[in-house]
Amino acid sequence: MSLRAVLSDGQIYALNFVDVDGRTLSTADGHVTVLVLATTADAEKARAVGDRAPDYCLGNPSYRMITILHFAKKHTVLGQKIAAVLFRHRLNEEAKHLQARYDAKKIARDARRDIFAVTDFDGTAASQLGTQAGSAGFRVFVFGRNGELLTQWSDVPSAEQLAAALK
Repeated sequence: MSLRAVLSDGQIYALNFVDVDGRTLSTADGHVTVLVLATTADAEKARAVGDRAPDYCLGNPSYRMITILHFAKKHTVLGQKIAAVLFRHRLNEEAKHLQARYDAKKIARDARRDIFAVTDFDGTAASQLGTQAGSAGFRVFVFGRNGELLTQWSDVPSAEQLAAALK
């Protein structure tokens, strides 16, 4: 099945998630949303998407990036808790990386508050994106303020592609 057959560009999708910090997020809540679906093996790709976000998106509450970390293998409850702790540690490290960009741009904001990440142990989040549990590959989606799917990629978009989609 092709990537575009799963979710169609131009259609509205009100997808809902709860991130690791307990925040409820939606693709149709008034933000322009870059949503990255990744596995643990795709961590560097997810970071690359964030690094390619245009400067005007940094610290701008109208824009946000949500990373969904999909675990292909089943985890016990204890395994999920351990993975969640490790993931939060990774997010804190990513926040330091993002904070350096904020500081360079003189953005007076706590970067960690602008990092949104969802752990997907049971495939629920991936299934909202048209992917079966255990088979989720790396994908990037851009949703408009009302949840309209503007574009999508199956690999890391260039900085130019991402900027064009976010305008």
